[in-house]
Amino acid sequence: MAARASKARRVTLLLWLVDVLLVAAALVVAEQLRFLGQPEGLQTFLAPGAWRGLLLPALVTLAMACFGLYETHVRHDRWDLFLRTALSFGFAGVSLVVAYYLVPPLYIGRGILLMTLGMGFIAVLAFRMAAREFWHAEVFKRRVLVLGAGRNASLINSAMRRKADRRAFNVLGFVALPGQECLVPGDQVLGSDADLLALARKCNVHEIVVAPDERRGGLPMDQMLACAQIGIQVTDLTSFFEREAGTVRLGVVDPSWLVFSGGFDHSLPRRLSKRFFDIVAATLLLAVAWPVMLLVAIAIWMEGGGPVLYWQTRVGLAGQPFNLVKFRSMRTDAEKDGVARWASLDDDRSTRLGKFMRKTRLDELPQLFNVIRGHMSFVGPRPERPQFVDMLNQEIRFYTVRHSVKPGLTGWAQLRYPYGASVRDAEEKLMFDLFYVKNHGFLFDLMILLQTVEVVLFGRGAR
Repeated sequence: MAARASKARRVTLLLWLVDVLLVAAALVVAEQLRFLGQPEGLQTFLAPGAWRGLLLPALVTLAMACFGLYETHVRHDRWDLFLRTALSFGFAGVSLVVAYYLVPPLYIGRGILLMTLGMGFIAVLAFRMAAREFWHAEVFKRRVLVLGAGRNASLINSAMRRKADRRAFNVLGFVALPGQECLVPGDQVLGSDADLLALARKCNVHEIVVAPDERRGGLPMDQMLACAQIGIQVTDLTSFFEREAGTVRLGVVDPSWLVFSGGFDHSLPRRLSKRFFDIVAATLLLAVAWPVMLLVAIAIWMEGGGPVLYWQTRVGLAGQPFNLVKFRSMRTDAEKDGVARWASLDDDRSTRLGKFMRKTRLDELPQLFNVIRGHMSFVGPRPERPQFVDMLNQEIRFYTVRHSVKPGLTGWAQLRYPYGASVRDAEEKLMFDLFYVKNHGFLFDLMILLQTVEVVLFGRGAR
């Protein structure tokens, strides 16, 4: 384990050094371009000393660290990598402007700053993309051995069968446990639990995922401890899915794991930062969107008269009801019988304008007032109606856990799972909601917000 930690530190240091060199090189090129054909001007600019240029790569790499770009155990996809790198350079640029205002001698000029940030962003992003492809090669994937070959272990094959799902690891095989049925293909079973240590050594295993169907008296604890002592990571199946798939698998999770696995940050700093994020994001969006909201309201009224807004009771934080406000997208008699129904894809109760609004999410803009009033957060699980919550509480295990945070305008489940209208869909979405509830934070909220822009622009997941 110590050797692996040392290796991770060396990789992090190497990434940092390359990023610093790339940003510093971009600064040198920007200086040469700015004073092209003006040697006296360049000499005057450099006269105060090269120390001024150290601030720029320092702040850029600090911002990259804040956005998780030096966490070697996290594998980012291309879009995620692009967003994180762009945010890093954007935040670094704002920080540099503030620093130059507070300490004028540090100022290097607007033209040089913009060229450096632009060229540095391209260079760092190109390097990180290339490093990502190199890092995702088979030789760099974690070599995983699964302890168990029954129903739980087979979930790795069924739920993570795509190549994209396994970009960070390679399953070498499964170890059958005595007295437990074997549901994985026979050619994937490598041995028994009695020789787990020898098998792990032979296969050069990096990680053992513990996935039995029955834990009581059925695990080779001595063998697992021996593996851990030589630096092999031992991980339970629920934590493995949480890390690799961004979900909490309902079929394998138990209350003790939820209690002892960490997360659920409700500290005062987190509550204050989330509320600050909500108010700022909602106010800025309202400032930009109010002309569109006015046009939508006029269009709804012109299409058929009737109310422009629609209030509906939803379940919020701690299971408390609140009135959610939306632009009306359905006919006024959509639920004239008083029976609550899920909205579905191409719902025939929607008006012509309503179908467009639901596809573009324009109908949800009035919920910004719910965010400002504190009933909702900008990011969180989507709020459901009380009738559906009562039913889902009975049907789905741990469904009430999603109410430990405020519901949101957008959320992790909305990004990762298409719109659903059934108990089965609600169960699938809950796996992502539980992951968010356990792991929510300022950076995670910001990334969800930015990725929501992609969903809105391209209509992915819209109902």
